[in-house]
Amino acid sequence: MPERHEHPASERPTAPRPGGPDAGALRADCERCFALCCVAPAFAASADFAIDKPAGRACPNLQQDFRCGIHRDLRKKGFTGCTVFDCFGAGQQVSQVTFNGEDWRRNPGTARRMFEVFAVMRQIHELLWYLTEALALPAARPLHGELALLRDETARMAAGDPDAVLAVDLAGHRSRVNELLLGASELVRAEVPGARKDRRKERRGADLIGADLRGADLRGASLRGAYLIGADLRGADLRTADLIGADLRDADLRGADLTGSVFLIQSQLDAARGDAGTRIPPSLTRPAHWGTGTERAAGPARAADRRAGASGGRGSGARRAGDRARGGGRNAGPRR
Repeated sequence: MPERHEHPASERPTAPRPGGPDAGALRADCERCFALCCVAPAFAASADFAIDKPAGRACPNLQQDFRCGIHRDLRKKGFTGCTVFDCFGAGQQVSQVTFNGEDWRRNPGTARRMFEVFAVMRQIHELLWYLTEALALPAARPLHGELALLRDETARMAAGDPDAVLAVDLAGHRSRVNELLLGASELVRAEVPGARKDRRKERRGADLIGADLRGADLRGASLRGAYLIGADLRGADLRTADLIGADLRDADLRGADLTGSVFLIQSQLDAARGDAGTRIPPSLTRPAHWGTGTERAAGPARAADRRAGASGGRGSGARRAGDRARGGGRNAGPRR
């Protein structure tokens, strides 16, 4: 769980609402959440988590005030998976809106239901985030009307009571969202000369673990759901590449250009390695561990280890951001 910070009341996120969610509503605000990400999901001992933890049980590092006792040392202590998890604001939505600020510790009878709702809400908020991003793409203007309607429908789902949230047909809704996101991606990438005809750039779901892609021209490439664990992308040009659901854990992005990349999320950057020369979209934040010497070494052995742990616990937010695009995948959110 990220360290909690105080926010002025005027800056605190509100529930997504029809007509477009407030930007802050789709960003995690741990100060307004009851540490749901530290309790609801299961952890599996792996390269991402130092311990096994069953779903519904609080992490032993969670303190009574809902703060993480080892927040500043999560990477050193083997909890990198926590540092790359993103709930897209679902935590505060469930805590403050869906359950009206009811604390699961003070009222244990709500705990199980709250955790179940959080699992669904996180996926709803993730879809809402992607739809909002798609609406910001000028090239996708022909689809903006449909995207706006689906975004508003998704926002209404997020605003429902616990019963309504649990009744959401996630697979069906995800399929509809993914169809539009794919259309938006194709419109953006079509503006890159020759990209649509270059079969080398159609790498959807490709196994590129540990691949040597140094200096590669990946402009307009489809890397939706690609496994890029430990890949060497130093100096690669990823402008306008579709990175939805791409697993970038331990990928080396030093000197790479990701400006204008499509559907790149913060947790993907947090899971990768980079430096001051890595160019990122202005809406994202350069990870604090980049260029500090604390990055873990990439390579075939590390990549294999990360892959082995990918199915356990929360894993990378990037991986979970894209595992269910086809309506029957493993985790949450659009992928292909």
